[in-house]
Amino acid sequence: MNNSFEPQRRIRELEDNFLVQDWMDSAPLTAGADSSVQELAELMAASQKESAVIVSSDNKPIGLVTPRLLLPYLLSDAGSNPVADFLGKEDFIIIQQNEPLLNVYRSNSAWFIVRDGNNKLLGLLNRNNITDGLSDLLQKADRLEHTAEILDIVLERAYEGVAVVDHNGIIIQFNDAYSRFIGIDKHYAIGRQVEEIIENTKLHQTIRTGLPERGAIQYINGQAMVVHRLPLWKNGKVVGAVGMLIFEGLNELYKIYENMQKSYRNEQLTNEAVNISAERSARFTLDEIIGQSESTMLSKSLARKVAKKQITVLITGESGTGKEMFAQSIHELSPFSTGRFVTVNCGAVPEHLIESELFGYEEGAFTGAKKGGKPGKFELAQKGTIFLDEIGEMPLYMQTKLLRVLQEREFERVGGLESIQTDARIIAASNRNLYEEVKKGSFREDLYYRINIVEIPVAPLRERKEDIPSLVSFYLTSICSKHQAAVKTITSEALQMFIQYKWEGNIRELRNVIENLVVLLEEEVIEKKHLPAYLLKERENRSVEGKIPTLKANDEEKEKQIIHNSLEKNSGNKLKTAKELGIHRTTLYQKLKKYNLK
Repeated sequence: MNNSFEPQRRIRELEDNFLVQDWMDSAPLTAGADSSVQELAELMAASQKESAVIVSSDNKPIGLVTPRLLLPYLLSDAGSNPVADFLGKEDFIIIQQNEPLLNVYRSNSAWFIVRDGNNKLLGLLNRNNITDGLSDLLQKADRLEHTAEILDIVLERAYEGVAVVDHNGIIIQFNDAYSRFIGIDKHYAIGRQVEEIIENTKLHQTIRTGLPERGAIQYINGQAMVVHRLPLWKNGKVVGAVGMLIFEGLNELYKIYENMQKSYRNEQLTNEAVNISAERSARFTLDEIIGQSESTMLSKSLARKVAKKQITVLITGESGTGKEMFAQSIHELSPFSTGRFVTVNCGAVPEHLIESELFGYEEGAFTGAKKGGKPGKFELAQKGTIFLDEIGEMPLYMQTKLLRVLQEREFERVGGLESIQTDARIIAASNRNLYEEVKKGSFREDLYYRINIVEIPVAPLRERKEDIPSLVSFYLTSICSKHQAAVKTITSEALQMFIQYKWEGNIRELRNVIENLVVLLEEEVIEKKHLPAYLLKERENRSVEGKIPTLKANDEEKEKQIIHNSLEKNSGNKLKTAKELGIHRTTLYQKLKKYNLK
């Protein structure tokens, strides 16, 4: 049988799974053409966005503005000029949401405005979004048959410079874009040590540590360039690494502009506004949620889809998986982002205080009540988002009151007679199985269906081990910075122990382990011998109860049959099926899609 077309077929499959809509910013900053330069500059500074799409009154894109274009006008006291004066000066391309991401790689445009069939704005794509997509695609391509042919096709389509090295640091793939930039013929580069070819490279260190780096600065030909370095794993070992060169140097003008805007805001904002700004800057966005595993990408995709819809969302997952980060990200992408994000941990508030905590109280409502009363969390979250964490811990009598708020959109303070309207968005989270709690009678069924319009499951860390190297890299850097310590590195052997460990405490436990090592370890390189004894001894048991080891050990046809049989046995109940198989629901959904099972 002739397999000469197999790589092309695989590429088409990859294209179908890497669409523009999955990687674009679905909530770009927008402004009208009549906005002044100063107004737009303030808006961009407050939102921390790198660009703004200029739209017509019916939300059709007509142009794009970046700080580079704004800066000359601001420096020449022309801040009152309308942005319409310089539309057309920033290069961009308009594309459709279902365009394969591979099709836009080849373009050297920095910006891609995404529109729907009616020419209305849907999102914005930049080179960083494209690079993240390409990084993920390369990781997936490396796990397929015909890897070499597929990588050849993908790399030559890429506008970015891409180099791939094996476990010895020898260059095995080197695309034309990289070759042109550094002035070295690709055929000369392939087969040589990466340090000989690429100036100031650290790809050989990426192989040694197994830690990915995104957005690092590397000087090449005297220019400060942005690079990504990603390890390639196979069978628990680092077998190579991918280096990606982003053709954008550091923009000093943007730094000047940013500093100028910070100075301007500091002079103009009131103390209250400064506090709100600080509160906003502490929030997370989806781009800051670390991980490229299928389950993480699915959760992020769901979050993007529901963010702009005014519906209640339930985020489920074990403690320490990052549910609040997803809630903050949804808030930041939503129409409520200009309001506050208010958190209530329903399990941490004493039962006799939770009503006044949520709804506030009037003066004299009870002994010790403050003069003038006190607003509750729902009032503080007006025009914003209230996040009800661990809602499964809420007492039944309060569940009844919360149900009324969801239905009537109003409440009364404790001791008050006046109804207060609420327009806050509600996001709930739980580490319990609320469906089981409903059956046990400890959670109201009507409330369950009210808050569970859309569920976003966040998988435990042990089911998304691909995310662990990125998380270790991030926390090593951030925690070293926090404690003003020299940045530590980790050997691939030690990192493998992190990957094998089952992390019952999820990301929170992983962060604590890293902080312990940063604070107590004097050496700059973390080795296997430095890890806590329990982490070395308590490796994940690969023969746990359930079918999951069988699923991993057998071929795809047997895996499909096992899932099909379990679905039939449980009458199509996916929750019971996942539990019987010993896998998370997110993992089950992915496999159902993969095998076209319903």
